Amino acid sequence: MSAKGPVRLAKHQRQHRISRLLEQQPVTSQQQLVELLSVDGVIATQATVSRDLEELGAIKVRAAAGESVYAIPELPKEQRAPEEHLRRVLGEWVVEVAHSGNLVVLRTPPGCAHVVGSALDRSLLPDVLGTVAGDDTLLVVAAERTGGAKLARQLSELANV
Repeated sequence: MSAKGPVRLAKHQRQHRISRLLEQQPVTSQQQLVELLSVDGVIATQATVSRDLEELGAIKVRAAAGESVYAIPELPKEQRAPEEHLRRVLGEWVVEVAHSGNLVVLRTPPGCAHVVGSALDRSLLPDVLGTVAGDDTLLVVAAERTGGAKLARQLSELANV
């Protein structure tokens, strides 16, 4: 909990916190998730948590003890993310695009660069050689034939920034 008491987090920060909670412990209900967030000092309603779970793609799975718990399935690394998924991720999380040479720098809210990097890695865009994610900055290496300026324009259009 923050020194100032309970806080409302931005959607992406709250969703990141929810993802971590689901990884760390079995969560059987939305109300339980609201309570766990509250223990962490995060204010969220059941309706908000419901929307977050849907946006995160959370599903109920049967745990070892037989109870149903929330989980967020990951795309297999070899599975190609559809362009619409890439467009949605870039549109929601990329706030700035810059380039230099064959490099593109994408800025995101804190804690979100890895989500964008994963979506780009799985998109299998032929002009993206690879990504390196920090906390709020993503470095995208463009193929030399394409260059950073052209790839930055493509990514800007997908992100609508």
